[in-house]
Amino acid sequence: MHARVATFEGGDPEQNRRMIEEIKGRSESGPPEGVPAVGLLVLHKPDEGKVLAISLFETEEDLKQGDATLNSMDPPVPGGMGQRAAVEIYEVGVKLDV
Repeated sequence: MHARVATFEGGDPEQNRRMIEEIKGRSESGPPEGVPAVGLLVLHKPDEGKVLAISLFETEEDLKQGDATLNSMDPPVPGGMGQRAAVEIYEVGVKLDV
């Protein structure tokens, strides 16, 4: 399993909340077309305007496809999470859902 971790900084706390609610609403029908993710975790620090979006993919091929699609997408709320500061790729060592 692989993870794509996108870091956003400098976002307005209220816009971050709206963006997260928008993502929640859209995620009920599954990931966006072209993003074969099997999971998503969004972490945020409201007081700092920082958001981490962690997308999980079963295979490296799925990760590459999802990364390309996500890089080409515009956010549902323009400027909603501030500026994308980084995108990092990880192998998932442990994933535990209890």
